[in-house]
Amino acid sequence: MKLKVLAAAIATLALATTMSAQGIYDFKVKNMDGKEVSLSQYKGKVLLIVNTATKCGFTPQYEELQEMYDKYKDKGLVILDFPCNQFGEQAPGDIASIHEFCTKKYNTTFPQFDKIEVNGANESPLFAYLKSKQGFKGFGNGTQAKFMDEMMKKSDPNYASKPDIKWNFTKFLVDSKGEVVARFEPTASMNFVSTVVSSKLY
Repeated sequence: MKLKVLAAAIATLALATTMSAQGIYDFKVKNMDGKEVSLSQYKGKVLLIVNTATKCGFTPQYEELQEMYDKYKDKGLVILDFPCNQFGEQAPGDIASIHEFCTKKYNTTFPQFDKIEVNGANESPLFAYLKSKQGFKGFGNGTQAKFMDEMMKKSDPNYASKPDIKWNFTKFLVDSKGEVVARFEPTASMNFVSTVVSSKLY
């Protein structure tokens, strides 16, 4: 039994060491066609990495994300969209149908990738890395924030102490040097997100 515990501890330490040695550009993700692509193609860009869903109360943020992308893409911003069905099963369907919905309803043009999981045993290594760099700091203030807090507490009274992704449209900001500099919960004002993003552009 002690050997199993020791082996598990060593494995955890090895994973942590590997994660700390990695940078954002070391990760590979699957594009819409299921082909692995390296994030190294975005070196020097400012990245806003988002887990999304098409049937969520926050789904209209797609419109504001596209507006932000239109405004800042020529200044170095790239938005990376990762659909995820882990929260209320609000991203049903395959990636083709999700992409069709986003492009037709919100005219999205920023890169969209294959569906992933962001928490749990099958979580994306990219999102594991992002969470290790920027943990959960709260939903903020306001009606939406209060609603989310109360909803999360019902399933896990200690949810706030964990770095897990809490819901759809959590966003991570990566600066042009590859540093994960901010995390925005879905309740964060998109105007605020845009202001912080613009401060990192050239």
